[in-house]
Amino acid sequence: MPKQPETPASSPLLTGASADRFAALVAEAEAAPTDGWDFSWLDGRATEQRPSWGYARAMADRLGRATAALDIQTGGGEVLASAPVLPPLMVATESWPPNVARATGLLHPRGAVVVVDSDEPPLPFGNGAFDLVTSRHPVTTWWQEIARVLAPGGTYFSQQVGPASVFELVEHFLGPLPPSAYAARDPERARAEAEAAGLVVTDLRSESLDTAFFDIGAVVYFLRKVIWMVPGFTVDAYRPQLESLHRRIEAEGPFTARTTRFLIEARRPTSAPWNGFR
Repeated sequence: MPKQPETPASSPLLTGASADRFAALVAEAEAAPTDGWDFSWLDGRATEQRPSWGYARAMADRLGRATAALDIQTGGGEVLASAPVLPPLMVATESWPPNVARATGLLHPRGAVVVVDSDEPPLPFGNGAFDLVTSRHPVTTWWQEIARVLAPGGTYFSQQVGPASVFELVEHFLGPLPPSAYAARDPERARAEAEAAGLVVTDLRSESLDTAFFDIGAVVYFLRKVIWMVPGFTVDAYRPQLESLHRRIEAEGPFTARTTRFLIEARRPTSAPWNGFR
């Protein structure tokens, strides 16, 4: 990972009104809370194209037909809470304490249980516990664990971040990324790993979309919230890159990056017991 730049003592990039706007936008973004997975603070300041398949709607349809479901890495629970009907047994996992508190407040009134989990194997549930497992934008997908907690005939349904997503923005701060970074999060690799875990992939789709940032405050907020994009991001550490991007947005208009998403659905076969249960 490229070394973080040193903080300059002063900046020659911004002067006058542009410097004042930069300072105000950055201060506002730094003061905004980043708990949960609600991006409404960016309304009017950034836009993100949504995949055509409508994950939240499709997830809600499956939840309405499930009897026992698990939502992995639920964030603040906002997407799960948007489902009109939850199954009789509904469990969600989350690791980050502010998100756990937010998800608990949203989901407990709906009868769902939020479990604190480290997002690493093993999942704290028994074999075959759920007929539906969902996850929106998981950091890592532990396919063997998903296969283990699915009941025979059960389904995993997930929307995931695809390869090289928002790399135009990331590389503005970190410089060119290695080929291995571009190869990560390949949908076909996800298919292979799901099948290696004993699951049958029944749907796999991907789309390339646009994300646009209208001001530098939106960029700061995004990088504070999506912390794995530029690890260790702070305004002071990356002030030169922020100032140059601020100048670019003021001169050229919104900064646009390519966002990739893929949808994967996989089923645990009802026949032939999975080796992990033996």
